[in-house]
Amino acid sequence: MNAIHLNKEGFLRRIHDYETNGNQWKFEGDKPAVIDFYASWCGPCKAMSPIIDELAGEYEGKVDIYKVNVEDEPELASLFNVRSIPTLVFIPQEGLPQVSVGGRSKEALTQLISELQK
Repeated sequence: MNAIHLNKEGFLRRIHDYETNGNQWKFEGDKPAVIDFYASWCGPCKAMSPIIDELAGEYEGKVDIYKVNVEDEPELASLFNVRSIPTLVFIPQEGLPQVSVGGRSKEALTQLISELQK
């Protein structure tokens, strides 16, 4: 299974409806989530892409894994102050999202995702 590509409409429905809730964070998902902010020209993003898709398959039904192209969705990138890519956002079921900048190994991502499930 591949990570789910998000646009603004999907983000509002699945992650956070910032148009309705404004600056007050309210997660719309029914399970923890990870968002990979990337660009098609980014070397480290390309290196992480197969790992992200592999994790999407491994965590199917437990953690939702999404991808957002920062060039197509700059408004979504600005919500998390994405200034460098890849940027990963880890969203627990309860609590605030945690942002991680830079490429990560599969092992490091697995560790971070396991913390979401606690």
